[in-house]
Formats: sequence, structure tokens, C-alpha cells
Amino acid sequence: MNIGVIFAGGVGRRMHSKERPKQFLEIYNKPIIVHTIEHFESNPLIDGVVVACVEEWIDYFSGLVYQYRLDKVRKIVPGGETGQLSIYNGLVAAEELAGEERSIVLIHDGVRPLITSDLITKNIEAVKKYGSSITSAAVTETIIEIGADGEVKNIPARSDSRVAKAPQSFWLDDILAAHRQALAEGRTDFIDSCTLMRHYGHQLHTTDGPYENIKITTPGDFYTMRALLQVKEDAQIYGLE
Repeated sequence: MNIGVIFAGGVGRRMHSKERPKQFLEIYNKPIIVHTIEHFESNPLIDGVVVACVEEWIDYFSGLVYQYRLDKVRKIVPGGETGQLSIYNGLVAAEELAGEERSIVLIHDGVRPLITSDLITKNIEAVKKYGSSITSAAVTETIIEIGADGEVKNIPARSDSRVAKAPQSFWLDDILAAHRQALAEGRTDFIDSCTLMRHYGHQLHTTDGPYENIKITTPGDFYTMRALLQVKEDAQIYGLE
């Protein structure tokens, strides 16, 4: 099976949204998380979707699943106290969904809707070939590595640098084993899946994706996302895509 694991367990404090978590804010009359899941819904290779959701908002999200006919959403589970724990809850649900079948999971942010069906397909193909697929994009500015005192320690070549994005995709049994090892060691603070997998010795492969595949974290990201979606909509209307 190929399973999308969407984590939407955060409350978006940096968005300063008082009424609802950021994944449920609307852009063009549709919640951000719905924009995101629709890409998985429309891809013929995706067999199911698991969503780790803010626990108090599970009933609300279940209503969105029905309203927007997100039929591939097979399980909704509570998010955890950290992003790592939210992903783990989703992976455990994916394990239940997959049963005995060895499966691929595509781990994705609920607030990163500017992906494409083609990118999802490329992630699945890369996992089959290399064992992993970390969606990334070429950097457009110089990256500097600094020390605790602000001193510049290293300036990696731009040609060798990438921005890690999502989906981040793996064989389900591999990523679950790494998560369980982390939990056994009391680690719950890994910032993302590729960091966790690299820590436990896995070789990782990158898959190029669009630079505009941003994560909505701040109010500025929200307005940038709205503008990018408008550009895409105009391109479709005027036959530019």
C-alpha cells in the first residue's frame, strides 16, 4: 500500500489565530488542510490517508472529510505533544491500515498544500528505488552555518545545499523502527522525519520539488500562500498550465 500520513496536530501559535488552528483557516473558501489532502485524494497510487489531528478538532475535521468527499481518509488519530509524536501516532495507524502488506508512507504537513500529484508519484517511485525520498528544493540564497556566539563557522556551496520540504517518504517498517528506537531512548524532539532517520544511520535520497512548496507557519506565509494559489488559478484559467 501507499499511504499518506498527514500531521495536523499543531495549534499554530505563531499564526496568532484565535478562533481555530492554522490548518483549518480558509483560503479561497476551503480549509488549508483540505487543499493539501485533495492532492493525495486525486493521485491514483495513493491507497489511503491517515491524519493526526488536534484532538479537540477531530469531530470538526471529520465533518470536513464528509463535506469535501475525502474518501481516502481512512483513519483520524489524535496528535501528540510534539510533531514527532503526532507523526508516530499517524504511523501506528498506517501500520494498522496496511496489515501484513509492506507499505510506503508519505509523511506530509497538513499546512503545506502547494504540492502536486506528480511530486507524490515521484516520492513513491524514489522509495521503491532508493528506500527513501526527502522532497527538497534548491536554495536561492547563500546558506551560512554559525556558532553559538554568532560567528560564521561554514558557508556551504549553494550547489550542494537544499531546503528540506515534504513529503518525506519511507518504507513504513523502516520509519516505524526508527521512531520506536527514539521513544525507547526518551527522544521526542526530532524536528522532522529526515533528521530522525539520519540520526539512526539511514542513507537518504532527495527528490526535487517546487520551491513554492512552503509550510504555513506565520501570517506572512498565509498571505504568500494565498498569492501563489491565485497565480496557479489564473494560469489554469488562461491556459498557461
